[in-house]
Amino acid sequence: MNLLDLPHQLDRKALTCRAIIETPKGRQGKFDYDPKSGLFELAGILPTGMSFPLAFGFIPGTLGGDGDPIDVLVLAEEDLPIGCLLPVRLLGVIEARQTEGNSTVRNDRIIAKASASRLFAGVDGIADLGEPFSAELARFFEVYNSLKDHHFEVLAIADAERAAKLIAEGSR
Repeated sequence: MNLLDLPHQLDRKALTCRAIIETPKGRQGKFDYDPKSGLFELAGILPTGMSFPLAFGFIPGTLGGDGDPIDVLVLAEEDLPIGCLLPVRLLGVIEARQTEGNSTVRNDRIIAKASASRLFAGVDGIADLGEPFSAELARFFEVYNSLKDHHFEVLAIADAERAAKLIAEGSR
């Protein structure tokens, strides 16, 4: 089965859906799901001293403005392995525009927490994490994209309801 075709199971009232992890938190290697083989392929390696600040993956059954599934970053107290399917509670979204050469597309980043999380049980929205948290995540993606000669521009930091709306709009 192609993981991209799994239903996201978005619940707009509970602000929950499912996510698939491509790159665990703290990893230098960036992995991408390859639907043809059903495996996760090493897509690049970050420079020494740089790593993914949270588990990074996608919302299955969606399509973002960049033509890929909508990206998600997941807070969890445990390392989430590559290929992990998990229910998440939406916290917010970094709405962004990404430019590669002459092409500019939307490339938003959903922020969520593992639904089973005890450590983040009291976190109900991105505002609970504080402005420095959002600013550091945004800066990570600005630097990450600049390493690939891309430009990443943050348009807004928005709440969980906006994240759910973007997922619903991106449903395939």
